[in-house]
Amino acid sequence: MEVGIVGLPYTGKTSLFKALTGVEPDAASAGVKPNVGVAAIPDPRLGVLSGYIPTKKITPATLRVVDIPGLVRGSSEGAGRGNAFLTHIREVDALLHVVRCFTRAPGGAEVPHVDGSLDPIRDIHTVETELILADLQQAEGAIPRAEKAARQKAPDAAARLSVLQKVMPILSEARPARDLKLDEPEERKALRGLSFVSGKPILYVANVDEDDLEGKGPLSSRVAAHAAEQKAGFVPICARVESELAELPEPDRKELLESLGLAEPGLGRLARAAYRLLGLQSFYTAGEKEVRAWTIPQGATAPQAAGAIHTDFERGFIRVEVYSVSDLEQHKSEKAIKDAGKMRMEGKAYAMRDADVCHFLFNI
Repeated sequence: MEVGIVGLPYTGKTSLFKALTGVEPDAASAGVKPNVGVAAIPDPRLGVLSGYIPTKKITPATLRVVDIPGLVRGSSEGAGRGNAFLTHIREVDALLHVVRCFTRAPGGAEVPHVDGSLDPIRDIHTVETELILADLQQAEGAIPRAEKAARQKAPDAAARLSVLQKVMPILSEARPARDLKLDEPEERKALRGLSFVSGKPILYVANVDEDDLEGKGPLSSRVAAHAAEQKAGFVPICARVESELAELPEPDRKELLESLGLAEPGLGRLARAAYRLLGLQSFYTAGEKEVRAWTIPQGATAPQAAGAIHTDFERGFIRVEVYSVSDLEQHKSEKAIKDAGKMRMEGKAYAMRDADVCHFLFNI
């Protein structure tokens, strides 16, 4: 899974990126190339598994994160530098749109705003307008090539041209490409291939003050309402707090969380929201060598899940021995799960469930 972080300058995008990935952005390359890192997805169920199944290694699922320079009004016409970097996020699965809902920096210092005042909905529209304009430019440039390919009867060219012709009026009305609804499988495939940035699923991340961690304040509430209207995801998070947590050893991290009244870091909520947005779920493999989380689409079959581990496992799939994390919590061991009749043997048609723990049987 791969996400791209977008937003205006001074929204806390880079602080969030650092908290997610642990990567310190290179000051020497700021504005020259995007920040790229891999985030481990917080998952309490890994701790449950390793608590009952002693293991040498715990491997969480991961999220690849691309953070581009802040977009500003007029980026599509050459203002700022952000628009030049949109190509780096055209292939991501979803966008994290960081919206400023905090008032001051640590210590009470003023943080400038590119438009001189705090207005999260105006800021959202500024960024989304630039994404739409960038897609409009891309579509305008692609149509002549698609017309030529269609005349030459190139494979899939007719579907690609049809999609471009249908998306142009939408983008011209300053609406995102995700508003385009298609019924034909060939056209949906062509739309995915065009990689419109404004066509990506979007998760609004309200970067809040430390006294609004639940996102109930006036600024973050407006972002939540906008996300609901757009049928998009919404997560409040304090990038400043997350940065502090990421740098602390586990005992101190737990103490800080308790002092803030939090059960877990906000990054856990962010990861789950991204999963819901993309229709993903986790399953696990557990043994003395490794306890590991794997990411699959909701509705994936057992052979497809095996293929997430190795393509040979999918090709040679025979059956899967499966139970749930909650079964392990209840019965305390795999032997007790078997004795209680909760260990299931499933075949090729089995649709995986979130939090399944699997032992795959295969023959290659």
